[in-house]
Amino acid sequence: MRKVLILSTAALEESMLEKISASDWEVYSAQEATPARALLTEHTFEVGLAILLSCESERAIQWLIDLILARRKMQWVMVLSRQCLERKLLSTVIAEHCYDYHTLPIEPQRLIVTLGHAYGMATLTESTLRQQRELESQYGLIGNSLVMQTLFRGIQKAAEVDVPVLITGESGTGKEQSARAIHEYSARAASAFITMNCAALPVSLIQSELFGHEKGAFAGANDRRIGLIESTSGGTLFLDEIGDLPSEVQANLLRFLEEKKIHRLGGTKPIPANVRIIASTNTHLEQAVRDGRFREDLYYRLNVLHLRTPSLRERKGDVELLARYFFTKFTAETKTSAKGFSRDALEVINRYDWPGNVRELMNRIRRAVMLSEGPHIIPSDMELERRSLGRGFVTLDEARMAADREAIQATLLRTRFNIARAAQELGVSRMTLYRLMEKYDIRRDNT
Repeated sequence: MRKVLILSTAALEESMLEKISASDWEVYSAQEATPARALLTEHTFEVGLAILLSCESERAIQWLIDLILARRKMQWVMVLSRQCLERKLLSTVIAEHCYDYHTLPIEPQRLIVTLGHAYGMATLTESTLRQQRELESQYGLIGNSLVMQTLFRGIQKAAEVDVPVLITGESGTGKEQSARAIHEYSARAASAFITMNCAALPVSLIQSELFGHEKGAFAGANDRRIGLIESTSGGTLFLDEIGDLPSEVQANLLRFLEEKKIHRLGGTKPIPANVRIIASTNTHLEQAVRDGRFREDLYYRLNVLHLRTPSLRERKGDVELLARYFFTKFTAETKTSAKGFSRDALEVINRYDWPGNVRELMNRIRRAVMLSEGPHIIPSDMELERRSLGRGFVTLDEARMAADREAIQATLLRTRFNIARAAQELGVSRMTLYRLMEKYDIRRDNT
């Protein structure tokens, strides 16, 4: 049964509540803030009805407005007198946060019809948002660009086989989330997923942290310690910044990958450990191998499957999508007056180079939500100004060419390179599509 929360500044006529209940509504009502908040905590409402029988009390008006603003995802219908409607604060709340309004007196049947429409809109909105989220996100990662589709396919393949994986990419591009997704969609999902940052520990502690030690193995080893590999048995161990692993530990990790057994420091017996290793780095391991800083045999043992998390510079079409995602996330957690981004803010967001990638974007949006004092986030809220865009500007022709190339690639990928179908979807002839593929150097083997 549909639920409706009715908030009123005074007691309502029982006949109105009974008529709403008789129209397949489960009615909950409150006349004060405390019981209203309790109802919102205990139940999920798609529709709310706010009734101001009088607007003489500022306190009575304010708690209603506060609750409407706190539950902006609900479809609100307000009923009030024409005198109340003349108040700027109330008219603004209706215009910006309500599905509809009626002035008193109101026929119950007319109100019931409006509530039904509001419920239908809530259902439609949620369905649309859910479908959009499914299209725009996979494995906890947001994006629908071609490079992200490639990453999603790589995660799927890696989840299906139980071999070591090496994930490369700049800082802030989602390497750990990709590793976690591989684990959660693999046969090891029911077991532990443990992470270790190889750059965050002193060299003297990494060996003990990974492999454990026996009591008395070294000065200060007063008890036996179980290492991360042994305690992850059955699950997945994610080694972040693998390029910073000391050379002596590299040798022991290689031996584990070959034998599937570890030796605790100070121990004499090998200990079997069924653990999958996923490693990541934001440096070029091939160069580290050439420089002698990383073992070549370990590199090939780790690099059985290779995934690359793309930078935001490579997925410009996803930047605004990510910004709106983070805005929705943080506005749900923080009290703010912001309702979206200004046109200037969106332009700056799309043209900025984002050297810190998704992590930087997320932090700037969080800051903007907290600092914003107007109805829209502006560039200064994110501490991004037009002068910071630098070389991020492109010509109109360059933007068109980039958009054309990505559209063609995405269509070919979706149609599995069926030229006839792709040409039909794009609204061009097959010969035109062939010429465009040649122009933009699009081939099956490079997508």
